[in-house]
Amino acid sequence: MPFWFPECHRTGHDADVTDAATVHGSRPEWLVTNGLGGYAMGTVGGEPTRSYHGLLIAALHPPVERTMFVVGLEETVTVDSRASRLPAPTAFRLEGRRPVATFEVADTRLERWIWMAHGSNTTYVRYVLTHGSSDGVTVEIVPLVTERDHHALRREEDGIPAGPLRILAPDGRISSERRWVRDVRLAEETARGEADVQDLWAPFRVEARLLPGVPFTLILTAEDADPVPAEEALATERARDRRLLALARAEDPSSLKARLTLAADAFLVRRDIDGVPDGRSVIAGYPWFNDWGRDTMIALPGLCLETGRITEAATILRTFARFERDGLIPNDFPDDPKREPAYHTVDASLWFVEAVAAYLATTVDTTLLDEVRPTLRSIVEHHASGTRYGIAVDPVDGLLRCGADGLQLTWMDAKADDWVVTPRRGKPVEIQALWVNALRHVAGWTGERRYRVMADRAETSFRRRFWRRDLGYLLDVVDGPDGDDPALRPNQLLALSLRHPLVDDAMARSVLDVVGRDLHVPLGLRSLAPSDRAYRPTFQGDRQARDAAYHQGTVWTWLIGPYADALARFGGGPKIALQALRAFERHLDDGGLGSVSEILEPEPPFTPRGCPFQAWGVAEVLRAWNAHGGG
Repeated sequence: MPFWFPECHRTGHDADVTDAATVHGSRPEWLVTNGLGGYAMGTVGGEPTRSYHGLLIAALHPPVERTMFVVGLEETVTVDSRASRLPAPTAFRLEGRRPVATFEVADTRLERWIWMAHGSNTTYVRYVLTHGSSDGVTVEIVPLVTERDHHALRREEDGIPAGPLRILAPDGRISSERRWVRDVRLAEETARGEADVQDLWAPFRVEARLLPGVPFTLILTAEDADPVPAEEALATERARDRRLLALARAEDPSSLKARLTLAADAFLVRRDIDGVPDGRSVIAGYPWFNDWGRDTMIALPGLCLETGRITEAATILRTFARFERDGLIPNDFPDDPKREPAYHTVDASLWFVEAVAAYLATTVDTTLLDEVRPTLRSIVEHHASGTRYGIAVDPVDGLLRCGADGLQLTWMDAKADDWVVTPRRGKPVEIQALWVNALRHVAGWTGERRYRVMADRAETSFRRRFWRRDLGYLLDVVDGPDGDDPALRPNQLLALSLRHPLVDDAMARSVLDVVGRDLHVPLGLRSLAPSDRAYRPTFQGDRQARDAAYHQGTVWTWLIGPYADALARFGGGPKIALQALRAFERHLDDGGLGSVSEILEPEPPFTPRGCPFQAWGVAEVLRAWNAHGGG
């Protein structure tokens, strides 16, 4: 913020930013969350560019039913009887995770702080006069409200918002406003080919006197209970940050480890389900993703185990185990809590096994293993004998096959209407790595010798079927509808990085040479080699254009974790692995401030795209950083 709306829009240069990157249009963006799936989000420069930018997006049925209530504020400051709109910030920083913008008006300077109360759909907006006359200044604030799903936009014809929103202004004077702010256009949605215009309701005006060092706080809440007073709420959030850093043993608050530890907290949320007290889950990314099985299991080691949040890791595993059906855990939970989860995934259940293995490698807690052992057996048995979506072991070679019309079952899951962009039907390379590792893990936990025999057979077949000496790397899919697929993709890294690699040292070194040359960029790995005819050099345009490029070259940050692991094991050791991760020290000041972007453009300057705040990106950088000595 400040939010610039039509009647108060300003032109001018981007603001200088302290403790953050220079503003680039809609970048960087800030985010605060509440542990329920609710959030507040905006740009450092102030202009709202997304339908998701706002001050109070409440999760009414945690972590979903996310509802936008307050989009922004019109802010006017009066100094020596001269009123002016609050300009663009002259400086910006994060205090922990809380965005703090500095503004200069005449010879005065004031700060605005924004945070949410953990466990409550409540946002605090705090103004502090840090430099100016002892007589103070007057600030007038007009909240701009709506009531809509955070994916949608609302117009005047939809009527005046009438939701559970309360706006409290202790020590402020309130007067009626009652007008519409019409045709607020959102540039990022325009670029994305989405609905891009909204109307906002201004119900009243708040006036307050700011004296030097004496804060005034506007409180926005969708809760029935009265919110905690502002200064107490701020002290609570600061104390919580200190506890999280202590739990993660992140002594230096400016270090990559500490910043990622705080970033990780944004994704860990409450999920209300029957039979699981205080159920937990992981929001895959802000602002638009909900909780996904695959993303949750990939992210769990970094988000929970590397941050000392062992109990939450166990609760997440119990939560998802409860939803296992036919050997599958959910691909995703829908935004509508009344709808059943979707199960169309071949890898989420295998990543569940990996997450259990990571948990058991971190803690001596065998109680969880006893609880989920039936789930683990069900996963292996159903995959072996056959389950939904054509998922089954091929009796010919012992490899795991998958595929169903109109569905995308692997993590490369882009789909535009009826077009599955990268179907990868057959036997995908990373699925074999996950399958063999799952067999070996579950064999060790259950004593089933048959699982070890199955793993040995699959591993032998894997080397014979996937290794291409003439190419120097592994095939991406074998036995697809059109035969074997030699596309150079990063999926093969899992055959090198998981606990039980499927290749020998010579194969691994060759793979790393090729992947490092053609796929690795400073903040991740391209999803397809530039030499491939299907390669897309940009990730821009409307939804169909973006989906077409999503896995056809676009850089994915989460893949830096498997790449670093493979480098540490086969490519020169931990120091080389850490070199691949150091670029993230600067990235935390770009895209989503203090966090890791979902994806980047595949060509220089590798502009951040997709979700600015992505769970598995944060998790994998943190996990790999700690694993290879960066902590």
